[in-house]
Amino acid sequence: MTQVLANFIQVLRAASIRVSTAESIDAAAALRVVGWDHRDQLRETLSQVLAKTPEDKRAFHDCFDRFFIFETPLAGVPAAEPQTPEAGEGSAQGPAAEAGAGGSGVGGGGLAELLDNPDPSALQQAMASAARAVQLQNIRLFTQRGIYIRRLLEEMGIEDFDRALLAAARQTPGAPDIARRREQKDRLLEDVTALVDRQMLLYTANARTALREEVLQKTPLTRIEMSDFKTMQQLVRKLAKRLVALHSRRRRVAKRGQLDLRRTLRRNTGFDGLLFNTVWKQTKVDRPKIIAVCDVSGSVAQVSRFLLLFLYSMSEVLPKVRSFAFSTQLGEVTEWFQQKSAEEALALTMKTWGMGSTDYGGSLAELERLTESDLDHRTTVIVLGDARANYGDPGDRVLRRIREKVRRVLWLNPEPRSFWNMGDSAMQKLAAGCDRVESCRTLLQLERIINEIARGAG
Repeated sequence: MTQVLANFIQVLRAASIRVSTAESIDAAAALRVVGWDHRDQLRETLSQVLAKTPEDKRAFHDCFDRFFIFETPLAGVPAAEPQTPEAGEGSAQGPAAEAGAGGSGVGGGGLAELLDNPDPSALQQAMASAARAVQLQNIRLFTQRGIYIRRLLEEMGIEDFDRALLAAARQTPGAPDIARRREQKDRLLEDVTALVDRQMLLYTANARTALREEVLQKTPLTRIEMSDFKTMQQLVRKLAKRLVALHSRRRRVAKRGQLDLRRTLRRNTGFDGLLFNTVWKQTKVDRPKIIAVCDVSGSVAQVSRFLLLFLYSMSEVLPKVRSFAFSTQLGEVTEWFQQKSAEEALALTMKTWGMGSTDYGGSLAELERLTESDLDHRTTVIVLGDARANYGDPGDRVLRRIREKVRRVLWLNPEPRSFWNMGDSAMQKLAAGCDRVESCRTLLQLERIINEIARGAG
């Protein structure tokens, strides 16, 4: 039954219920104890292991009821392994087992017997076994619907059934049995189509959202429509949460370090050398200080929104973040993001400091004055801007002075590299005061850069 559980977990994940590998192992262990025979007991057991929050519980019960659609749970899902020919010899398995053996095992007569069987669960078992044989759980697109319907019918033996029906129609045209067989075939087609539709809804519950998120991650941030801004905010938080989990684990391991053997032996001298209390070498975690400087003039404002949102979504790993925004003038926006919601802070930032004519020289000079006490070997300065100084002072001399005091200076430019140094772009001059200059146009590129910065936090 391992495959059945794996398919069910796949359904849960499609419904945005997070299930870890460890939880999957726990579920398999629990099933070995409670078994599959009692539906209510099975539901409660899996719910305790796989669903964590009240929202997860509600989604879990909905997925369970749609996945295990019959009172006997395994009546609606594929069996674990098909019988081998040796195991099936001499055993009375019935039409359901024959149908589950594949198209060659059913044949025209086998499918006809199955359709004549008054027990509807036999047909459901055969459909479920055929669904496993054609790997119906892999359906992802609506355009695959017809393909899987045909594969499932072929697996159940529809071709032999059709040949037998055609031969009978030629021998005795208009016979009542032929009309009955055609009605049975029509009902079978409806049942198979319903099964495919049900499985498609189960396994692709979140496919549209996932596909949209994948597209948005690769779309240049300057082209993101306002209608997608809420989705982008959720996506930024999701990516940031993933990075927080990754780097929090790294930091905990780094803090523990290696066993301090001398101190451990001294602490356990009263226990005849038995190591009851272990002492670990202390690893100093030198968390970086981040100073983020964002150009919020009209051409760059959209990208700056996501950088600020990303940094503050990762406050657990990067707690020392000071943020500044500028166009004509520069101002600090750190407190707004600490005290207000992200949406309010972003709106206030754009209203107060955004949409003006960009003054890089004056803004970088003001940045140096405001952050002088924070510029040291632990500080990383991130500047996000297109370096278009409107043919004025680009502030390259100030940036070089800042670079001499800090750990590193990163410049993120939302324009393609082919646009740099064209027109009023002063990227070449400003790059001389940076450790690294990157074209940062998409959310994936932004995630990669923040990931590298957070790596220094451990």
